[in-house]
Amino acid sequence: MGRYRVTVDTGGTFSDFVYLNEETDEVSISKVPSTPDDPSRAILHGIEVLLAKGVRADEITYFCHGTTVGTNALLEGKGVSTGLLVTEGFRAMYPVGEQARPYGPAIFDVMFDKPSMLVPASATGEVRERVDFRGDVLLKLDEAALRETLRGLKEQKIASIAVCLLFSFLYPRHEQRVAEIIKEEMPGVAISLSSEILPQIREYYRLSTTVINAYLQPILAHYIAQLEQRLNGAGIHTKQKYIMQSNGGMSTFAAAAQKAVTTVLSGPAGGVTAGAYACRMTGMQNIITFDMGGTSCDVALIKDGEPALSSRGKVEGRDIAVPMMDINTVSAGGGTISKVDRFGALEVGPESAGAVPGPACYSRGGTAPAITDCNLALGYLSVDNFLGGKMRLDADAARKAVESVAKPLKMSMEDTAEGIIRIIDVKMAEAIKAISTMRGHDLRDFMLLAFGGAGPVHACRIARDLGMAGVIVPLYPGVYSAIGLVMSDVKHDYIQSRMTALSDIAPKDMASMFDHLASQALEDLRADGFTAETIKIQRSLDMRYAGQGYEITIPCEPEMMTAEGLKALRKSFDDVHKGMFGHMAPDEPVEIVSYRVRGVGMVPSVEMPRFKKAGTTLKDALREMRKVRFDGKTVDCPIYQREKLDVGLTFSGPAVLDQFDCTTVICPGQAVRVDEWKNLIVTQES
Repeated sequence: MGRYRVTVDTGGTFSDFVYLNEETDEVSISKVPSTPDDPSRAILHGIEVLLAKGVRADEITYFCHGTTVGTNALLEGKGVSTGLLVTEGFRAMYPVGEQARPYGPAIFDVMFDKPSMLVPASATGEVRERVDFRGDVLLKLDEAALRETLRGLKEQKIASIAVCLLFSFLYPRHEQRVAEIIKEEMPGVAISLSSEILPQIREYYRLSTTVINAYLQPILAHYIAQLEQRLNGAGIHTKQKYIMQSNGGMSTFAAAAQKAVTTVLSGPAGGVTAGAYACRMTGMQNIITFDMGGTSCDVALIKDGEPALSSRGKVEGRDIAVPMMDINTVSAGGGTISKVDRFGALEVGPESAGAVPGPACYSRGGTAPAITDCNLALGYLSVDNFLGGKMRLDADAARKAVESVAKPLKMSMEDTAEGIIRIIDVKMAEAIKAISTMRGHDLRDFMLLAFGGAGPVHACRIARDLGMAGVIVPLYPGVYSAIGLVMSDVKHDYIQSRMTALSDIAPKDMASMFDHLASQALEDLRADGFTAETIKIQRSLDMRYAGQGYEITIPCEPEMMTAEGLKALRKSFDDVHKGMFGHMAPDEPVEIVSYRVRGVGMVPSVEMPRFKKAGTTLKDALREMRKVRFDGKTVDCPIYQREKLDVGLTFSGPAVLDQFDCTTVICPGQAVRVDEWKNLIVTQES
């Protein structure tokens, strides 16, 4: 049959699968209901779909998984009992944090509360030791006192310990010795060292990141071990088993199990990776990805073909300082439910019906009106063609659910459903503006790449309202994040902080710092099975004007590690600073704060298939005519089967396009073109 790559993106409602035959480049897909209590059960179900087609288990030679296990544990506060060890005198570092409230509406919220600490004060211990800002030891580690502290933590049945000692990124030996003593005093307890998780300046962010890793690591490690056992039991023994990371690259099962914090944006990162491929495929270099699933909506900006990256972010108000895709997430999905609050006002979200019980129209016990129910009530979804007809939707249940909200509002069912959709669209539009116009980008220059199970239902209306250049709907939008997993490389990130004035640094010293990190990258990638020909090393520097409280990451390849190269590096920093902030200070001194290396293990590239004209007409794709509501008016709307749309076809809205994994809604006044990859290119008619 061939050699197969299997990728799965686990969502809140469905788990999406992509099967690629590497010998024929044939792509097939499936969607199965997620199993939140144990996501690996849904994964095995999806693999069984492929095996039922006659594919042998030993022909699956590559597996990649975008997981939400760690993310959900963090969001729901269901991590393990965690302890924290800090340098004596610094136990307040975690609760104090940045000493700042978040920006935006929270400033005016008199009831605002910081997120609860993942480690209570009672589980925080002090370590008698001290290292200064040069990395010199001022006070040796007091091992006897440490053992007493650990015995106190042992009584609290701690499952995982985070260790974050002052300036350990310059002198990691104290943390390493602490880990050895923990193993002696508390065998079996998971250990996360800040000098391994994030050897970087700024104690609070290093501490917060290490604590999150400790909080999640046993859970993710248990899940990955269980998943690997299930895969092996199904006969899938390939060594190429990967977990998607927040940085848009894959990690081996073993590496992901140790650094759980790198997977908190595992699922959405796949869609952004596929978005970068869409830029290369279509020639449209400026894209905003719009991934709307069952529980959330994730948006990210890609400019000049490159996704925006960040070295620091927040998840539910908790600080994480690891390389990640710059993704903005809002609680808006097909399962988002609406209700009338105690003041008689309509409230949409953030609660979601999830996979269980799901929207009312799924007939699984849900009664509150979800976004999917509203879309069905307005005519956008087909009752008998959901998941290719494998799942029938209950239109009466959807209307009844919407009417439960419409009645107290004294509105018609149709007006209520449309009002709910408008509210959720505004929420998602605000998420798009937050990463674009609020950062100086002009949305007229960007296409909206719509995917996820619900994305193409809403995208054309949102792009029209925002004045964007148009919409791209890929061939398999409902599983597009899983498509991105097929295209990803293995990526390992390394960082080391060492502050030096750029004018004082010697090129050989800079090269030495990079060589140290690059040797770690090469060692890890070789252990992953990559050869020298398939390994790429990328170098960069975190730089700032002296005294600034933030850094900018600037690429720094080996040819720049010369006297002339350092001058070019300085100019590059000034230019990037001006582009980001509108000004630069070429006469001010510049500091190097951190050295970064990314090791990339290049996986054989994948090309999506191009199609030739089959000679069919638009009429051949017409399924039916149906009453559909647009902007307060109900019209007779053609319903097309998207799989039957031929390359080169053009048509105008209104229209609804059904396919196995998704539905696309085209608004009146919009024009559609089918390109050679069978992407839908939607623009406003002139």
